[in-house]
Amino acid sequence: MTDLTAPGRLVPPTEAVRESFLAGELADCRADGTSANRLAPALTDFAAFVADRRGVHIRWGVPTTTFWYVSGEHYFGTLILRHRLTAALTEAGGHIGYHVVAPWRRRGHATRMLAAGLDECARRGHERVLLTCTPGNEASRRVIEANGGVPGGRRGHEDRFWIGLRHRSAATGTAGGRAAPPAHRGSRS
Repeated sequence: MTDLTAPGRLVPPTEAVRESFLAGELADCRADGTSANRLAPALTDFAAFVADRRGVHIRWGVPTTTFWYVSGEHYFGTLILRHRLTAALTEAGGHIGYHVVAPWRRRGHATRMLAAGLDECARRGHERVLLTCTPGNEASRRVIEANGGVPGGRRGHEDRFWIGLRHRSAATGTAGGRAAPPAHRGSRS
């Protein structure tokens, strides 16, 4: 197990984690049994790949920002922040999508990454956010609930969870004076 010199944090995509990003995402492809073709741009020109992911982009019909969760040169996963919802994102997707790569799962990174994402939403003025996950994704459900997610029913093929941010303190990562959420294993969402 790798000793980390600093806690994980959300940052814009960065070239500093090239080796760890490629290793983690390739491990995900192997674990999921999917093609690594989507990583061809990163393997060919990582600097351009990173540059293409920085800043605000329109995806799913809304402005989005991509963050990577890192510690030093270690890449743990990606968090996508959708700045607002469409009717389709209200059904599936919500405000935040995240995943932790296979080599770093089950170490609490997803819970801490989502907490950092919620702090980012609070800084941007959101009073509450929607997260969704498939009914069988118990790991993601635990991560969302550990961060204050309140079940909001099922629509289509997704369970919905609302998280209020009004009393969230961006400085402490707490909601309503509670301690920061405990560590839970990560998952794709």
